Amino acid sequence: MPERPGVAAVADQLQYVHLEKLYGYLPGIADAVPGIFGLTHEEYVAVRDRFDAQARAAAEELVADSVFARRLARLPFEPGARVLAVGDSITDDLQSWAEILRHALARTGPDVTVVNAGLSAHTTAMVLRRWPSLLHPAPDWIVCALGGNDVTRIAGGKPQVALPESVANLRELRRIAAERASVQWVWLTPVPVDEERAGRHPAFRFGSSSWRNADLVALADALAAAVDDPVVDLVSPFGVPADPALQGPDGVHPSLAGQQQIVRSLVARLSP
Repeated sequence: MPERPGVAAVADQLQYVHLEKLYGYLPGIADAVPGIFGLTHEEYVAVRDRFDAQARAAAEELVADSVFARRLARLPFEPGARVLAVGDSITDDLQSWAEILRHALARTGPDVTVVNAGLSAHTTAMVLRRWPSLLHPAPDWIVCALGGNDVTRIAGGKPQVALPESVANLRELRRIAAERASVQWVWLTPVPVDEERAGRHPAFRFGSSSWRNADLVALADALAAAVDDPVVDLVSPFGVPADPALQGPDGVHPSLAGQQQIVRSLVARLSP
């Protein structure tokens, strides 16, 4: 049965906007979400299932590579481990690196639970405010991919969060987590963008939002210099500016191939 007109447009929002994460404390929010987007429950489930199927297919493609499969099997996650994926919309994406990793581990990796705690449009400061609640139940591993919204410039002005404050926020996330649980930590650097593609995108033009690769690279370098945990470099594999094949239509959110590249880089860093 064909989709109703407009479902495809709403699907683009549903890929990144998950109100049940933002307002999970509101009674009945999960049941209300389909109607908020103008969808029936069946349409809502079908849209989410389609993204999940694409993430699963991307994982299967990765696992078909024998080198990747061997590295995946050697990941240092203990059986039964809980891995918390922290980030912004690049992580919150229904076909993100976290979702692909979850499916890949379910295929051939250790018995691990991957929890997607990505929060679209969040800066490091915004996640810091929510942080204690995200640590229940306590994870065994945290993979942190924050910072892309910190460097967002509005109307050509300053970044939303200054570089020293971004680094301080990231270190504070690490400190709080260490106080509450015995947790292993991995950092993902910000992903370079396609500035021209982002500059043409209607939503970013409407919001006067822009990104500069110089800001993203500076944050990646500052992060690598400030922490002792493993850091996964995403600047080199994506390139500056980002490889057009690895960036999606808006120039900021990676394509499915880009999300696969993030998983490749993460797995290679943890099990070379």
